[in-house]
Amino acid sequence: MTAVISAAGLARTFQTKRGPVEAVRGIDLAVREGEILGFLGPNGAGKTTTLRMLTTLLTPTGGTATVAGRDLTTDPAGVRRACGYVAQSGGVDPQISVYEELVTQGRLYRLTKQQAARRAEELAHDLDLTGLLDRKVGALSGGQRRRLDIAMGLTHRPEILFLDEPTTGLDPGSRADLWELIRRLRDDHGTTVFLTTHYLDEADALADRLVIVDKGVVAAEGTPSALKLRYGGSVDASLQDTFLAVTGRGPAPADTAPVAV
Repeated sequence: MTAVISAAGLARTFQTKRGPVEAVRGIDLAVREGEILGFLGPNGAGKTTTLRMLTTLLTPTGGTATVAGRDLTTDPAGVRRACGYVAQSGGVDPQISVYEELVTQGRLYRLTKQQAARRAEELAHDLDLTGLLDRKVGALSGGQRRRLDIAMGLTHRPEILFLDEPTTGLDPGSRADLWELIRRLRDDHGTTVFLTTHYLDEADALADRLVIVDKGVVAAEGTPSALKLRYGGSVDASLQDTFLAVTGRGPAPADTAPVAV
């Protein structure tokens, strides 16, 4: 299967008053076309920094990467055209309607007024927002607003959708609805989804494959079942115990070399 994201030695060092800080020390990564990749790690592991580099919001200080065949440093505009990005906190305007927000997003992607209006209707239908088009964004529930954030990230029909902790703060029903939406994006549209989350049950339920990072490097990668077997000792092990073993925060089998499946 084709890799739509490929990184080799991707690194980012921040210069501070106290000296350089290596937030990402060398990420090697391949994300396959049409898969949901769960990108996990403890706080400070480099997850968000990596995501921000892959979406051109931060310039790498080392390594190389391509996204949808576009080089991160030589063709950042091409990367941005190929991907959608939904940050941890959305940037919507609470004073305007859902319809106005969607149309404005379309216009920012240089759609005509007619094209933007048509795309807003399509997105509202696909993300169950049709009955909310006239509602002010500020009056939406957390789950409704998150669906709007994702709709805006899909305006230009990206090949890859980056979701940074998309269900944080949502109630169980809203989380379940977003899980189903993410699956439909992959199954119905072939969208590749790059997902960061601190909810390990979410990663276990959604991801085709997991990459666990720690201290700025990849510590383990593979399917959830393979990682559980390798690091938890059984396919029935919890992903939490597996995660703790991989990151050195819990017991691990004697042979814990990274595994890729």
